[in-house]
Amino acid sequence: MARKILFVINGDPRTSARPAEGIRIAAGVGTWKKVEVTVVLAEAAVLALSEFPDELVDEDNYVRYLPILGEWGRPVYVETGAPFLQDLGQTPVPYERVTVSQVAAMAAASDCVLRF
Repeated sequence: MARKILFVINGDPRTSARPAEGIRIAAGVGTWKKVEVTVVLAEAAVLALSEFPDELVDEDNYVRYLPILGEWGRPVYVETGAPFLQDLGQTPVPYERVTVSQVAAMAAASDCVLRF
């Protein structure tokens, strides 16, 4: 049984490179298929799924690594009620809304939780 890693990304991608770095690391770790990687975007980090990431810090990481997350056959999770969620437009990967309590359950079921 593969170990589970949960990436919770909640930084503001308009002002910080941390969300882009979280996406890059999640894609890199998951590519080897040695662990099961789950990504949750919360708060302003949902902007990482924006149709036009050109206004985000380190936009290249979103363009390059988000599609890798989409290839794994499971969605990127976004926090229900996160601001900007209605402004995303066409997203580069499918996403699924989850509540805070569902995120807590994911964290409890994970071997490791990383926050960006």
